[in-house]
Amino acid sequence: MAQSTHPPSLGRDAVAGIQWLLFMFANTVVIPVSVGAALHLSPVAVSGFMQRSFLFTGLACLLQLLFGHRLPLMEGQSGVWWGVILTVLTGAAEAGQPLSQAGGSLEMGILASGILIMIFGVMGLGRFLRKYFTPMAMSVFLILLAVQLISIFFQGMVGLTHARHIDVKTTALSIALIILVVTLSLRGARLLSNFAILIGIASGWVVYRIAIHPSAPLHAAPFASLFTPFAWGSPSFHAGILITALITGLINTTNTVTTIENAQFLFQQKSTNRDYVRSFLVTGFNTVLSGLIGLVPYAPYTSSLGFLRSTQIFARRPFAIGAILFMLLGLIPLAGSFLSTLPVSVGDAVLLVAYLQLFGSALQVIEGVTFNHKTIYRIALPTLVGIAIYVTPASAFLTIPSAVRSFVSSGLLVGVAVSVILENTIKWNRAEIPSA
Repeated sequence: MAQSTHPPSLGRDAVAGIQWLLFMFANTVVIPVSVGAALHLSPVAVSGFMQRSFLFTGLACLLQLLFGHRLPLMEGQSGVWWGVILTVLTGAAEAGQPLSQAGGSLEMGILASGILIMIFGVMGLGRFLRKYFTPMAMSVFLILLAVQLISIFFQGMVGLTHARHIDVKTTALSIALIILVVTLSLRGARLLSNFAILIGIASGWVVYRIAIHPSAPLHAAPFASLFTPFAWGSPSFHAGILITALITGLINTTNTVTTIENAQFLFQQKSTNRDYVRSFLVTGFNTVLSGLIGLVPYAPYTSSLGFLRSTQIFARRPFAIGAILFMLLGLIPLAGSFLSTLPVSVGDAVLLVAYLQLFGSALQVIEGVTFNHKTIYRIALPTLVGIAIYVTPASAFLTIPSAVRSFVSSGLLVGVAVSVILENTIKWNRAEIPSA
């Protein structure tokens, strides 16, 4: 395994653990705020959502470290699930469906998806799935995920989360934050570059509270709310949402395979089938837990590899320290109450920059592939179909049977499905041969 250039030291590991804590925080803090806003949760409920996210994300990281793939890789709330959940909730609101009912249906779908992932883990089907989710399909998936999330971020950064018109002050601050984060990422010193996201969140938060919306009362959630079952709504069954959740869970498993495969080069060790099985079981368990208590489900973060490359600290102990500190942060009511006041527009503006990297990852996946007038369909058809569906108003799908509406109205899921079908039914290597 790759090692840090410094000998083990508790003090150095503690500092590195705080750095892991900040990384976990930056990748988690906006998710409960945005999903809570989509569910129209009360400030107290959002505060509880924030605390649960911190506590159980730290726990998910420890479970993977101890019982899963056993690598220091963040197990965080999945961007795939995040985007699909926001899409389903947006569609439910447009269709006039009570959000508590949609939330309860999502929880049941997430729970079922977690059980399915665990079954796949036991059967060792991780590599089998990888066979069908080819690099081209993964590229389509990453492009559509970037389009979906960045579209959501853009609406939040211009103030359209709770209004019908663009808020000029909010938009101006968001643009300034984007410029700041991009500048720090591209031209800042290494320390500033590594923490550009956190600097953007902190500075934007302060300016927003001073110049745009000073009032931000704290609403501490009771400790018991951390473990309240079905926090998004009472259990409900909706066939379309269940199908969508099961498909999302399957697509999300490719995060596990991709991350572990890429980690082999970084840690200079070969991952075994047993590593994949254990990782699937832990991610499946975390997903079941997410459905039971109302959380965005989990997956290994591929971005952890970039974080490790930048810090050059590959030891397990700093990661464990960071995960434990994150759990402790979730157990402090005042912390959850304060952090839940993060303005959605600030978080969305900063994350818009962070998730631009998804587009770069999509291009890296198919690096070296050349296209002609035939093979261009491999990427153009599923990508543009997915984008076309995404920009279509959710209300336009109300004539579609409810059993398949949630799936058909998701540009991400339809685009990936089209790509998987194209990749596994057409012999593209023949199309690449120039005709005589």
